[in-house]
Amino acid sequence: MTAGVGVGVLAYGALVERTAYTLRRVSVPVLAPGAPALRVLHLSDLRVTVGQRGKLAWLGDLARLVPDLVVLTGNLVRADEACDPLLAALEPLFSFPGCFVPGTHDHRAPTPGGPRDRPGGGTPAEPRGRGLDWPTLAAKLVAASGWRDLTNTRAVADAGGLRLDLRGVDDAGLCRDRLDAVAGPPRVGTDLAIGLSHTPRPRVLDAFAADGVRLVLSGHTLGGQIRLPGIGAPVASAGLARSRVRGLSRQVSGGTESWLHVSPGLGTSPSAPIRLGCRPEATLLGLVPRAI
Repeated sequence: MTAGVGVGVLAYGALVERTAYTLRRVSVPVLAPGAPALRVLHLSDLRVTVGQRGKLAWLGDLARLVPDLVVLTGNLVRADEACDPLLAALEPLFSFPGCFVPGTHDHRAPTPGGPRDRPGGGTPAEPRGRGLDWPTLAAKLVAASGWRDLTNTRAVADAGGLRLDLRGVDDAGLCRDRLDAVAGPPRVGTDLAIGLSHTPRPRVLDAFAADGVRLVLSGHTLGGQIRLPGIGAPVASAGLARSRVRGLSRQVSGGTESWLHVSPGLGTSPSAPIRLGCRPEATLLGLVPRAI
């Protein structure tokens, strides 16, 4: 009896919930009083492979949301052959401003038994999977969309009537981030500073907050991928508390505060291609004025 229930739960996670793509809407009170609201579509850990027609069609349909800004926080494909199908799926979103950074597995494909987070957020070994051509994908994405590649760099962009200070780093989980290259207060005349880091390492979050970045967007954790009733994610990730590996939370460090949003993403680990209590999702963040 118990074994049968277990098999049924695993089958549901692998065959149903793994592809039950969901849109979550979250309000973030981060703008100055009186500022116009901003709609940010946050996508992460797409982990696209060739033949995932359902996922690709669902991605393209997100253009109906008419976001002011599209943000990708890494781990976009699991094979170079999936690059062109991904770009075709994202094409309806290219009419909106956007930006992106790479993740752990944009440099090398994930493999079963690949690197995992160490307790306390220690740095894992380099991925063992075959190398991926991230520079080519990034260049194609920029050429097709006009979006900003924020890999260890900063930019200023207009979106939704606001002027944004954007900055991002390469994957902090592999120590590819160069915080010194993006350090500093928000540019004069900007309304909000937004930071991108695929892996939400606390040292990156602290550095961003200290520089006046008020919203950080990350992925990597897959939201725990398996979440238990009353417990949530059973394992911490990226040095975060278990309660913070999915969704919105506050980052407080050295007297400064910011918001962190961790996307649970749309893909799965190759060693556990299931989702339980943690549907694959995209998030529409509604940035609104904070209370006076």
